Amino acid sequence: MKIGIIREGKTPPDKRSPFSPSQLQALQKQYAGNIEFYVEKSTIRCFADEEYESKGIQTVDDISHCDVLFGVKEVPIAQLIPDKTYFFFSHTIKRQSQNRALLQAILTKNIRLIDYEVLKDESGQRLVAFGHWAGVVGAYNALWTYGMKTGLFTIKRAFECFDLADMKSELQKVELPPIQIVLVGRGRVGNGAKEILETLGIRQVNPDEFLHDYFEEAVFVQLGSADYVRRKTDGGFDKSEFYANPERYESHFLKYAEAGELLISAAYWDPEAPRLFHLADIQSEDFGISVIADITCDIGGFVPSTIRASSIQDPVYDLDRQTKAELPPFGKQSSISVMAIDNLPCELPREASEDFGKQLSQWVIPALLEEPAPLLEKATITRDGDLTLEFMHLTDYVYPHEQAE
Repeated sequence: MKIGIIREGKTPPDKRSPFSPSQLQALQKQYAGNIEFYVEKSTIRCFADEEYESKGIQTVDDISHCDVLFGVKEVPIAQLIPDKTYFFFSHTIKRQSQNRALLQAILTKNIRLIDYEVLKDESGQRLVAFGHWAGVVGAYNALWTYGMKTGLFTIKRAFECFDLADMKSELQKVELPPIQIVLVGRGRVGNGAKEILETLGIRQVNPDEFLHDYFEEAVFVQLGSADYVRRKTDGGFDKSEFYANPERYESHFLKYAEAGELLISAAYWDPEAPRLFHLADIQSEDFGISVIADITCDIGGFVPSTIRASSIQDPVYDLDRQTKAELPPFGKQSSISVMAIDNLPCELPREASEDFGKQLSQWVIPALLEEPAPLLEKATITRDGDLTLEFMHLTDYVYPHEQAE
């Protein structure tokens, strides 16, 4: 089996790689005679071509001879090679309108698409993700944004940090007033964000303390869904019901928005589930949050103030509380500053790639040699020019005009 690591083609460029040079070297040795790896040459990847070559991995200009292709972000339509198996984050399973044409092209080109986002174990837990690093960088950026907005401290940007140790060293410059920080999410992303807050020595409090106590130091609360959603009929909460029928629930987050000043959103969101708040809520004098770091970045979704993604180059935009119009970052003290970078792990690309490659080495590479493997079958969105049975519910998303007829 010939496996290729593609050059990322999305704009703005993504520096991450599915595997590090050392990982490919180890895999090539482990599966000698069964797998050969090739790396498409790139000037933007966080690992230089020479680093792969020094580990005995061939770098090539043309990757089309490979059977299986691994990338990270969405592949530009013009760069898709027909009749291949691709692994990447397609960002289509939530019916993202901006990627409908991509999924249509994948079907037209007879590509088997296996999406990292739906590689899950038997209990439904994701097996490969950059979530931890998104949380780490997202929380760091939340603090950077707060420092810029208030003028209380200045730290360098995350991408300017050499590695995680350098980032944590930079945090020593942060001096916070007694603000209350709301961290939403308890999964990989949320716990990555929590790591940064704990590095600063910020004390964690429970929801009741957060809402009712007075603090003379900065504190944070970490919320799970049971803390901010309730059943519409009786105000109760049942986890299994919420995940199966999220439309039966509503948000009761506003009490945290009244107590908190900085929101870090790190929770997975089902489009059928309630939003954290309504955009109109920011007009209220009781809405105390002034900085929002939306790590998961569902545009117009879980956090309605995320009206668009921001970028590493331009990380923040402001929203006017009354008009809800976008403003330049930090241009108005009363506005809400939004950090919604959609490729946060790119700011620590080498460490994020190393971690991701470990997961792929453990779960995906062995499964490729065992096909048909249930793990890969369940994550296959397209095959033989059609949606798989698991993803037939996307038919009206891919072919909206035909469905209308």
